[in-house]
Order: sequence, then C-alpha cells, then structure tokens
Amino acid sequence: MTSLISAVSWIPRGAAQQHPSKYTIDEAELERVGRLAQIRLDDAKLELELAKIAAGNGEPEGEEGEGDEDNWEDESKEEDKMDEDESEDTEMQDAEAAARKAALTIKAAADPDDLSAYNLDNYDEEESKGAAMGAFSNIKGLTYYGDAKDDPYVTLDSKQEDEDLEREELEILPTDNLLVVAKTEDDVSQLEVYVYDESEENLYVHHDLLLPAMPLCLEWLDFCPGKSTEGSGKGNFVAVGTLDPEIEIWSLDVVDGLYPDAILGPAPADKLAPAPAPSSITDATPASSEGSSKKKKKKKPKKPKVVANAEYHVDSILSLSWNRSHRNLLASSSADKTIKLWDLSRPTSSPALRSFDSLHSDKIQAVQWNPKESTVLLSGSWDGSVRVFDSRAPDGGVGTKVISDVECLRWDPWEPSTFLVSMENGHVQAYDSRNLSSSKTPTASQALWTLSAHDASVSSLEINPKLKGCVVTGGTDNVVKVWNVEEQQGGKRNISLVTSRDLGVGKVFSASFCPDDATTLAVAGSKANLQIWDLATNPGVRSVFGDRLKALGKDLTKQGSGLISVQDEDEDTEGEDD
Repeated sequence: MTSLISAVSWIPRGAAQQHPSKYTIDEAELERVGRLAQIRLDDAKLELELAKIAAGNGEPEGEEGEGDEDNWEDESKEEDKMDEDESEDTEMQDAEAAARKAALTIKAAADPDDLSAYNLDNYDEEESKGAAMGAFSNIKGLTYYGDAKDDPYVTLDSKQEDEDLEREELEILPTDNLLVVAKTEDDVSQLEVYVYDESEENLYVHHDLLLPAMPLCLEWLDFCPGKSTEGSGKGNFVAVGTLDPEIEIWSLDVVDGLYPDAILGPAPADKLAPAPAPSSITDATPASSEGSSKKKKKKKPKKPKVVANAEYHVDSILSLSWNRSHRNLLASSSADKTIKLWDLSRPTSSPALRSFDSLHSDKIQAVQWNPKESTVLLSGSWDGSVRVFDSRAPDGGVGTKVISDVECLRWDPWEPSTFLVSMENGHVQAYDSRNLSSSKTPTASQALWTLSAHDASVSSLEINPKLKGCVVTGGTDNVVKVWNVEEQQGGKRNISLVTSRDLGVGKVFSASFCPDDATTLAVAGSKANLQIWDLATNPGVRSVFGDRLKALGKDLTKQGSGLISVQDEDEDTEGEDD
C-alpha cells in the first residue's frame, strides 16, 4: 500500500473564514454537481464500451470457454432450485415452532403449575419483539412533551448546545495558519486541512476532502472560479493536480465538501448531441477473423490514443502556478508535454485560454510565474531544458540546457531575474535569465553557481521570502538542508551549509516556508506525516542568520527540538495509561 504526502501548501493568516460553512445540497448544487459528474461519466462510458468489446472479441484459453451459455443457464436453474429449497425449509421450521408453542399452551391449560409454556430456561436468550421492553415498559402515566421547551425538567437546548460546540471546534482564529496537505494512504487520496497555532505550538487536522485520484501538486489561490474579475471578492481555494488530466479547485471554507467548485478539463458532453459512431471505438480494437480457431487467447483492446490539444490536458498534472498580479490566471504543466494557461473568470467548462505546445520535448515537471514580471513564465522539463518566456509571445523566449532532469524551479524573490533549478542528480544551479540563449534549441549556459546539495534527487527546493540568503533543499536521501548564500564582491557567491537534519518524514517531497513567519518550515514526504520545524531553535541558524532574524523581531531564546507534529491517538492512549 502506498502512503505518502506529495505536496504541502500554506494559506496566509486571515485568508480563511473564521467560521467555515457546512456543505449543503440544494437544487442549484445538484445541477452544478451533475455538470461536473458528466465529465467523469463520459470517461466511464468509454471504459464500459471498451470492456464490452473486449468480452465480445476475446475468448478464454483452451476449451473452457466452449459452451459457456449452457453452463450459465444450468447455473441459473440450480440457483433457482436452491432458493426454492431454502424457502421450503424456512416454512417447515416456522410450522414446527408454531406446533410446539400450541402444544405447550394446551399443556399449561391442563396443569396450572406447569411453567414450561413460558420457556423460562431460555428466557434471557430470546429476542425481544415488543415495541417497549425494559425496566419501565409497564409504567403508565408518564407525561410526554412534543417540544422539549415545554418540559419543566429540560433546562438546556441540547441541539443548540451541540451546534455551538461544533461551531467553536471549527473556528479558525485570525492568528491561525492553515496548511493543505495532499495525502495518499492505503490507496485513498485526500486533502487534509491543518490548523497551525504558532503561539501555542499546536497542530491538528481541521477537516479533509476526498479526491478521485492521487494528488501530485497543490496551489493556493484567492480568486473565486467562474466569477468576473470585477465582481469577484477574495476567497480561499486550492487547485489540485492529480494523475488524472483534470485540475480540481476546492473551497477550503466549506467543511465536508463532496465535489470541487470547479474542474478545469474536458467540457461535459452535450446530452442532445448525437451519439458517436461505434466504429470510432471498434477501429481501435483488434477484429476477430471468422476463420480463427476457437482456442484463441483473449486480447486486450487498445485504448484510442489521445493526442495533446490546445483546449485541455490529456495526461497527469505535474505543476500549478497562480498569478498573484493577474488573479484570474492559472498556469499548469503536464506529462502531455504542454503548458496551459487558464482564465478562472470564465465558466468552469471553458477550454484553456492558451496552450504552449512546442517548448519542451518531454514531460514538463515545473512551471512558475515570475513574482515581479507578471507575464513571464519559467518552465523545466525532463528533457533537461529550462525555458523563460513571456506568455504573450512565447516564441521570443530564452532557455538553457541543464546537466540532469529538472525536479524543481524557483524564482529568487530577492533578484527577479535569477532562478534556481534542482535536479535529479542531486545538484542545484542558479541562472540569470538575462544571460540565457534565445535559440529555439537550448544550449548550455553559464550558471551563476552550482551546488552539490544531496546524494540523491533534490525533490524539494525553497527560497525564504523573508530571510535573504536562506535556501532549503530536501532530497530523496531523507535529509533536509539549510544553506546560506552570500553575495561577495565581484558578484561571486559564497554558499555554506548551515544545518542538515533527518526529520523522519522519509523521502522529502515538500519543504515550504510559512508566508507569515521567517523560520517556520513545513516538511513532508514518503512516510505520510507532516512536520513543522522552527529553524530559530537550531544553534547553527541562530549563529548564521541571527542579526537578520533580530531585525525581523524574531525571538531567538526558544530551546528544544523545534519540531511540531500531529500526535497519534495511540501515543495519547499510552500517555494516559502511564
């Protein structure tokens, strides 16, 4: 069974509603869900037709497949006969029980001292068939009140009390941070929404949302999908990329949600449109010849090959990036070798606004908007290339060839033209986009610096947006490392390791800084547990970044491990027993 956390995303303080709403189903919601469900229903119908064709064309091996229809008919007759026998046995047992009861009644009437009719020996084993059994079943005269408010002995409104208690438990304070965790455990995929209270060092799961497929990436956004940019207030949503080609957008202010607020993907099929010709599917399956032998191995039908198009993705979503300047724009990269640009203000069934299909020749692992230049995108692929381009004119972009497959990309928030690349071979490189080649076939460019960060793939990379020079890497070697990047005279960089630590999360798939605190880091990985690490408790961090942290007003007197996690119920029980 697979158990892991593939992605973690922070939600800034104050972005969530203080009192989240409960998911309700009304006519409008049923209609919306019907439109969303139609997308997956079309896929299910296609799978069903393929299965039917497979059953029609293929035959079992050997002679076992011959005469199957006769065997099915015989089996059905045998099942009917068994049902008839069972019903006759039941009627016979009921008749015998009634006869025994009548005999006991007659015997009791003849002999008043004989109590065998009451079957007192088996009294405790008999099932109760009465409507009111128990110690107070024969008491009469009890007063019944239709409304609990009319009962003088009932002084509390229990229902209102439960609602108030639930409202208090779900409350999110303005000082709380939320974290969204993409988790897969025992083949069940879900989003877990955590609440983190820094002042109390408290971390707990607030609610969760079930997903139809394994999540690969997350991106928080405050734009309400399907609403115009003028009339859209700020919300609290998360976009989820999964192994399926659709992008789901969920509201984090709704508890126990069943369906996402929007799905970016193929438009639902028109129910009034004519059904597709059967040949479109049968052409993709092997046809059986009339003269072929009955003893023939069953062949699996080939699925129709889906080709990448300009409207939506056709393969897994690997990366998402929300544009914080143009809040209605969302970029996505996919295993189908394309990058799509989505306008969230359009109806949720609308196709992609733009598609960039010729930038890379392999799966596009990462995409990210430039935080300063709001129209510029950065992308990295498994073809070993990195591209920087303006979304309005992608043909005029620049790029470079790197030394291994790209794992993560990050723009440097302190230098808008600089970005970092982490790779599968354990290296991290920094580039200045102004020095890259404009050739359509990228060539290797001179890196600003190269760091051998890990012994295995660097699967996570993060640049601290509040603490200049602080870079965090996480690898599949189970280690999280904190680096100090200092610029020296002449433009050279001095890179030093501040601290490294195995946090017990397995292979590190995500390491992300809190947007409201300079030293709070969320880390998760292949062991499906989340750790919050306060870097300020580490002596190495205090020594190297002490002056910069004091300038931010950070308290450096904290001691201890600095780790905060959700305690298991088993551990709580053991503590109580002790």
